Order: sequence, then structure tokens, then C-alpha cells
Amino acid sequence: MRILSKAILTGFMTINLTLAYAGGLDTLQKFNSDTDGISGQFSQTVHSKKRTQTTSGTFSIQRPGLFRWEYTQPYKQTIVGDGKTVWLYDQDLAQVTKRSQNQTIGDSPAAILSNKSALNANYTLSDDGSSNGIDYVRAIPKRNDTGYQNIRIGFRGDNLANMQLKDSFGNQTTITFSQLNTHPQFNRNQFKFTPPKGVDVLSQ
Repeated sequence: MRILSKAILTGFMTINLTLAYAGGLDTLQKFNSDTDGISGQFSQTVHSKKRTQTTSGTFSIQRPGLFRWEYTQPYKQTIVGDGKTVWLYDQDLAQVTKRSQNQTIGDSPAAILSNKSALNANYTLSDDGSSNGIDYVRAIPKRNDTGYQNIRIGFRGDNLANMQLKDSFGNQTTITFSQLNTHPQFNRNQFKFTPPKGVDVLSQ
């Protein structure tokens, strides 16, 4: 599996907390309470010790538990969470991988965007200052086996701007969001996935 896709699944797309600071935390609280669905575009960059990779595409999230990430550049890949199963379709490999959604995203960063209660339940939150007009909240996992050291969630005004994820190996993933719609009208069929004919389907 490509490192970028893995970052989304074990290390992706969100938010409930006890308000302790009027600033980034306040914005995060409002975003969580007001947002049942979100869609838009993303650019994702992974910095590791050996290389830097950037991808981009579109995403749709319907809380609780439904999501779809479409990588369009530089390759095409689809990740769908239908509430029970996470499907990963790699067009270049003509391969589909399916996993239990609960086991796949668990208390990973992906749960932050798809389930309102995940952040408060699984992370300790604190305001983390501002940079370039973006207010940040730092989320530190309450458990030691999540694979992540911390997550920074940034807001420009009331708008979700980015997420910065640092994993246990020191890799840094930055997901920048744009063209956001926080009141999308979804057809639930877009969160269903049927493997195309002729592709290999692997279960994990």
C-alpha cells in the first residue's frame, strides 16, 4: 500500500472536546457541533527521511462513519468507508483491499473527521498557537499504541485549513483542505463500493 493512502487510513479525513481555551479550541468545538458532513479538495504531502510525496484529490465525509477519498494526482486511488468496511481500490494495480472499518480506523486520525466523539475520547487537546493566520490545536493520543505522536488541527477563521500528523517513525504528513462545503447534500450511494470486474480483492 502506498504510504500516502496508509496515512489517511491509519494516519486520515474528525471532533468533540471540553472547551478550555477561547481560540483554536473554541473554533474546533463549534466546527464539531455544527458539522454533520463535509466535502472538498485536499493536497497531501508526506515527508519521510528518504523522500517527500505529494498527492491531491477530493473527499466527502458524512458523520458518523461514512467517507470517500479520491486520489486523482499523480495516480488514481479510491478509499471508501461504508460504516462496516473500508475499501481501498488501486487502479494501477487493479487491486481492491477490504478491511473491517472499526479495526482499520479505530482511534486513528481518520476517526477525527468521521466521528464527532473520537477526538475528545482519544486525544488530550491544547491550544498550539497561530502561524500564517491559522490557529492550531494540538492533539496528543491518550494511548501509546496509536502509531502517532501528535496531530495539529488548523483553522483559518471558522474554516478547517489543515491537519499535520507526526507518526511514531518521525514522518510528517500535512493535509491541506480547500473548496470546503460544510453542508453538502450527499447521495448515500457514493459511500458504497462494489469492486470492478476483473480486479483482485484481498481481505485483511
